[in-house]
Amino acid sequence: MQFRRILTISGLFCMILTACSDSGVDTDPTYSNKEREQLYKNGSLLSDEGGSTLLGGDVNNKQQEASGIGVNGFIWRASLDTVSFMPIASADPFGGVIITDWYAPPETPNERTKLNIFIRGRELRADGVRVSVFRQTKGTDGNWTDTTVTPATAGSLENAILTRARQIRMAQKQFQ
Repeated sequence: MQFRRILTISGLFCMILTACSDSGVDTDPTYSNKEREQLYKNGSLLSDEGGSTLLGGDVNNKQQEASGIGVNGFIWRASLDTVSFMPIASADPFGGVIITDWYAPPETPNERTKLNIFIRGRELRADGVRVSVFRQTKGTDGNWTDTTVTPATAGSLENAILTRARQIRMAQKQFQ
């Protein structure tokens, strides 16, 4: 009797969770609906022009598919290489998100930086990575306060990641 009660309550709980699961939130934070439609219109997900495609692609992308990550492997590795001096708080290779922990360089201990790196797809493209930079300074009271970061800082990091991704790709092509 007790077992049936627990089983019934568990079943009701599962049904309630299932009913509440569709909150209307976009499940793919990387692309807006408009961007996703544009990708399909341009044929980048269905063509043989490189990148990760459903119907083809180059050897490098087939190797990425075999590796099991959901984003461009070159950009993923380049991102990790570029921020290797910072502690990683979270890294999701399927969603393409790398979040660093706060890092204070030894030469400026009253200043710290944190990065969020978003890899935007499976193709090695100029717009394939987006970096958000956060910076804080320590006040005289010992509290950290947010400081503005120039947009050029994020752009420089994005360019460094893309340059490293190209280097990794070229090195891999030499060994094939």
